[in-house]
Amino acid sequence: PWCGHCKALAPEYEVVADSYTRENNVVIAKVDCTVEKDLASRFGVTGYPTLKFFKKGATEPEAYSGGRTADDIVKFINKETGARGFVKKAPSAVVQLDESNFDATALDTTKDVLVEFYAPWCGHCKRLTPIYEEVGKTFKADSNCVVAKVDADSEKSLGGRFGVTGFPTIKFFPKDNKAGEAYSGGRTAEDFITFLNEKCNLNRVAGGGLTDSAGRVPSLDALAAKFMGSDDKAAVAEEANTATKDMDKMAQYYYKVMKKCIEKGTDFIATEIDRLSRMLEGNITDEKRDQFTIRKNILAAFSTSGSDDAHSEL
Repeated sequence: PWCGHCKALAPEYEVVADSYTRENNVVIAKVDCTVEKDLASRFGVTGYPTLKFFKKGATEPEAYSGGRTADDIVKFINKETGARGFVKKAPSAVVQLDESNFDATALDTTKDVLVEFYAPWCGHCKRLTPIYEEVGKTFKADSNCVVAKVDADSEKSLGGRFGVTGFPTIKFFPKDNKAGEAYSGGRTAEDFITFLNEKCNLNRVAGGGLTDSAGRVPSLDALAAKFMGSDDKAAVAEEANTATKDMDKMAQYYYKVMKKCIEKGTDFIATEIDRLSRMLEGNITDEKRDQFTIRKNILAAFSTSGSDDAHSEL
């Protein structure tokens, strides 16, 4: 029980056991050799953990010398017994890379890609797994900001190609440098999120939401303030129209808000913020959630000093 390698193997071994819950002829078992010393001596156990396979009909076990991941052990058992155990894996927001898809993903010049080179048996990698999964979830809606990983223990050629000598090794492959850059920042989810927001020009918060500044443009914020304090709102709106002609659709939303305020009154802003807030509480796609959040952020750039009633929606 005190053995560090045994503790590292324990969760993988539990997964192996779960893989054969419907197989009556396969038993996954363990022995505490610090208590059952006679059994340990009987089967020549001198170090921990020692894995032995007792095949049906055999009088002596055979030593297991394969890999120590659940996948490795299940493959061995299936091969030896003809059983059909399989490792149940939860869906992951992190993209799994190997020789077949690494170049198409990590070396794609339209994408910024963060890659963890890991080994399944590595304790540091196991501790990083839930943190890295949270990072993957945070950026899953951003197709050009990819959070990925490589089992460098199995994909040794990829590890060698990128100079991986320890685990986990994390490298960043930005659009403009596909040789890869070493990531040397912190290992908390917030550290990774801050790094990717800066490198990918994004505004994500843990879990996948957007910051209050997402979609905001300082020069257009200034026009929004000018609009709300102006007696000639139509003239300011025309300024915004000219300024946003070559900007993206969400930037053009500033002008659209101004048009609605001229038409319906500035009370429209509070009404629309309330409507979007209700919609954000519903079951909507990630794309819609981003759109509605950015609209709310832009609306917040306008003061609500107007008093006219508004009942329209954008």
